[in-house]
Amino acid sequence: MQPFSNPRLLLDGMLGKMARWLRMLGIEAQYRPNLPDQALLELALSQNLVLVTRDADLARRTRKMGAESVVVETDQVAENIAVVVRRIGLRIDVNPENSRCPKCGRCLSAISREEARTLVPSRTFEAYDSFWKCQGCGQTYWKGAHWTSISQQIREIEQMLSSENPN
Repeated sequence: MQPFSNPRLLLDGMLGKMARWLRMLGIEAQYRPNLPDQALLELALSQNLVLVTRDADLARRTRKMGAESVVVETDQVAENIAVVVRRIGLRIDVNPENSRCPKCGRCLSAISREEARTLVPSRTFEAYDSFWKCQGCGQTYWKGAHWTSISQQIREIEQMLSSENPN
């Protein structure tokens, strides 16, 4: 199966947590939890998006109409990301320089430590040197204590990918 030529994704209402993770991986992932199936299908067609869904029937209808789709089958985010990454042919890496905002999906930009001073709690400012700000919603990010769990999740996804493709 060939990788998709356009890795812009649209995730259905059951995949919000997955959308946040894909965004951290730098993938454009729109999440529209309130759109009915027909509207999702039309949006995928009109914007050339790959529809990611747990609904096999919706995926079939999407392909029949000429748009690309990927079906994920579990509640496990790591497994679902592995399916999408493998199917689309992407590399996984969480790097704030290439990540998108998990909340809104816009790009992040590095900001100076001085700019971060007024945007983060004082203890965070004292503990960390590198900060990023979302160009859309303005949320500020840093490699805090959560970074260990994010890195562990990425290692799990990489293990899933390598165990299925020993090359």
